[in-house]
Amino acid sequence: MSTHVTIIGAGLGGLTLARVLHVHGIPATVYEAEPSPTARSQGGMLDIHDYNGQLALKAADLTEEFCGLILEGRQAMRVLDSDGTVLFDKADDGTGGRRPEVQRGELRQILLDSLPAGTVRWGHKVSDTRALGDGRHEVTFADGSTVVTSLLVGADGAWSRVRPLLSSATPEYTGHSVVETYLFEADTRHPAAAKTVGGGALMVPAQRKEIFAHRETGDTLHTYVGLARPLDWFAAIDFTDATAARALIAQEFDGWAPELTSLITDGDTAPVLRHHYALPNGHRWDRVPGVTLVGDAAHLTAPNGEGANLAMLDGAELGDSLAAHPDDIEAALTEYEQAMFPRTAETAAEGAELLEALLSENAPQRLVDMFTGHDQTR
Repeated sequence: MSTHVTIIGAGLGGLTLARVLHVHGIPATVYEAEPSPTARSQGGMLDIHDYNGQLALKAADLTEEFCGLILEGRQAMRVLDSDGTVLFDKADDGTGGRRPEVQRGELRQILLDSLPAGTVRWGHKVSDTRALGDGRHEVTFADGSTVVTSLLVGADGAWSRVRPLLSSATPEYTGHSVVETYLFEADTRHPAAAKTVGGGALMVPAQRKEIFAHRETGDTLHTYVGLARPLDWFAAIDFTDATAARALIAQEFDGWAPELTSLITDGDTAPVLRHHYALPNGHRWDRVPGVTLVGDAAHLTAPNGEGANLAMLDGAELGDSLAAHPDDIEAALTEYEQAMFPRTAETAAEGAELLEALLSENAPQRLVDMFTGHDQTR
């Protein structure tokens, strides 16, 4: 295949695509809005699944590098009630194979390191895209520069600038947001919280709220405080005043065990608010020559543990399809999309069901039932 592939977005999906193309000898350039790979934190832990994310890494010929990132023991999981009662406690069995945990930033770095120098062009924020006809598209960047391509891939996330070439769909607020906090040197500085979280993940679901926490690299606890509230409720909180914001968020958990609320009130970083948006379930588009989407640009959903894995699998399968049809781009894009659409629709439906269960009146028991295989909600 001689066509140069233009990829917008250097997240996990776009980089996996670039890497798989490189493995097959297909040239690609990735344009990324951020000025450098270290411009911002790359988020927390990811469990990489053997049925999607690990398959993508195999296609990228990076399995060995990935195995070197795995954090042992982090697959342990416990579910607590709001009073601190342990309802479910699963130790990491040490097998590690199905859903091992890694740090997102480290995973992104092995992908970046696997690409030829200059593949990623940093500081290229897209301002516009337009069709030129015959499958060709022009991308305009914020600095006024442009690139014309015969194969454009949007890997540019929730607010994709490439998506409008294919679809009029826009993300809508799910009604649920998360506030993130970190506790550092947890075992010595925050021993009660560290003991409660344990060696892996902690989940404390309740009606319209939850506290999730994860033990990350080193002695760090990363907490996700979820609340089902409208956007204007959060807008009334001044997140520039970290102490006051923590206190207001903690008020929503009044009466909960102190070792749980301390994950909010004792945070060592300013709380970070993240609203959750989603595209319509089953989002798809008619085939448009010369352009497609991967990851959140294609199928943004409320977080369900699958987003990063699906983005990587999208990238890998698209790369493999392009390699399998070197003289027929449209056949490759059709093959990729026809497999991607039903897979992601099924995952989105499962994610919506999980979120509904987590925010329901009997959330703790429903979650335990899911983990123990006795879920009666289906």
